[in-house]
Amino acid sequence: MSYTTSVKVRFGDIDLAGVTYYPNLYHYFHIAFEDFFEHYVGTAYPRLLAEEKLCFPTVKVETQFVRPVKYGDVLEITVTVPRLGSSSADFVFSAARQGEDAPCIVSRQTVVAVGMDDFRPMHIPERYRRLFAACAA
Repeated sequence: MSYTTSVKVRFGDIDLAGVTYYPNLYHYFHIAFEDFFEHYVGTAYPRLLAEEKLCFPTVKVETQFVRPVKYGDVLEITVTVPRLGSSSADFVFSAARQGEDAPCIVSRQTVVAVGMDDFRPMHIPERYRRLFAACAA
């Protein structure tokens, strides 16, 4: 089962061409990632970092920019986890304008479970592995 959250495009997020400046789109994906942890996984991402000393930095990104995103758009960002390795996972963020099915942007991002103390890869804890696996489609 996938997870979906909403992000509104603000005036400060657009460029001179009147479309969302593309680095801001990656920020939206990270907002969706944090919302996914808080609402789907049940652990706020700041708590994961501070108390569990675990983080999931992105190590690879592949993005398709299909249609422009403009000021005032509300993006429905759907998160799925189609691949799960021992220490890494692929998260796919598909962003469509609210009320539309066709995505504006699709980004596949590989993250790696890393211990905050030594910043070395580690196995994804079983609790998170189960929840990620349930978000496969």
